[in-house]
Amino acid sequence: MKLAALCDNDTAVGMRLAGVSELFIPNGDTIDIWNQITEKEDIGILFVTEKIAEDLGKYLKEFRIRNNIPIIVEIPNKKGRIKDHVDFVSHLIKKAVGIEVKK
Repeated sequence: MKLAALCDNDTAVGMRLAGVSELFIPNGDTIDIWNQITEKEDIGILFVTEKIAEDLGKYLKEFRIRNNIPIIVEIPNKKGRIKDHVDFVSHLIKKAVGIEVKK
């Protein structure tokens, strides 16, 4: 299984340095790239910037409901976290374990 990222150009540079080889950078329609990614079966973990996750909205939510793989991890871009953005992974941990994960 591969690591992949759906992110902006600046975040992609950091992802390349971290060893992520599959990078998807939307230049216009994020939904088209999202559809390409969801057709791939070799991606195990997909990093998505919070801004792009908000743009995907219902598409991302529906995908998470229907699929367990790839695991989708939302990350901040170079500007930092979006205020009041709900981290889905932390939400799942709190729901499963009953403990809120904070930094």
